[in-house]
Amino acid sequence: MQSQLAAIEVSPEMLTLVGPGKVGRISPPPRPVGFALTFGAVGTPATVRYFARPSVKVLNADMQTRLILLVSRAACERIAGGALALTDGGLFHLPAALRTIALAIRDCDLPDAASTPYRLAKSIELLCDLLRAHGDNTLVPVSAEGLLSRADTQRLLAARQVIDERWAEKLTLDMIARASGLNRGKLTRGFREMFDCTVADAISGHRLSEARQMLLATDLPISSIGYRCGYLNNASFTRAFARHFGEAPTHFRARSLAA
Repeated sequence: MQSQLAAIEVSPEMLTLVGPGKVGRISPPPRPVGFALTFGAVGTPATVRYFARPSVKVLNADMQTRLILLVSRAACERIAGGALALTDGGLFHLPAALRTIALAIRDCDLPDAASTPYRLAKSIELLCDLLRAHGDNTLVPVSAEGLLSRADTQRLLAARQVIDERWAEKLTLDMIARASGLNRGKLTRGFREMFDCTVADAISGHRLSEARQMLLATDLPISSIGYRCGYLNNASFTRAFARHFGEAPTHFRARSLAA
């Protein structure tokens, strides 16, 4: 008999399915969307696929050991702070930090009394981090077969990791290219193809996302936050932040504190 994924009822708005096998009889949340995660292996990337209408038939098309989040669209949009701009069936590389959370859910060996609340909390954490990655434009699409070689895909992921880890430094194309084993041309073209942005856009986006978190989590002066995030003066930081988020950092902080 075909095994079925274990079901974890997180809330009336969220159901987590995990393990090998197929999706059995379930009671999904109202108007659900789905995030189907695979864990990867040697030579095979860990991925997350988005489903706008996750029917049992659609979810059972891939029978790998996996983890599936079924969440009401309303809950996702509430957490994300707006509509989900994801394409049905879109496939993305699963970031290492999110894979770690997913593995913690899959491999939890605590006693039942402890494993249930642990898996509930981790499922919510995973959903929130997925939606944050989507909002920050840091989910990397898996390229169509033949457009990029596996080796170049890995090098571009390494280039993105350089930006994610060293965003506060004065990064240049040459530095990133050397660190990832690409020439400038492949780095530039590959970034546009794989991430749909320029290298400069990726650096700026990461710095501004970090600045947004610092505006929310600290009481540092705005000029200090801008400087820590790589902007040499307050005017350039304010212009970049307003262009990216639609409002000046002073307005963003005031509105967030008043909420």
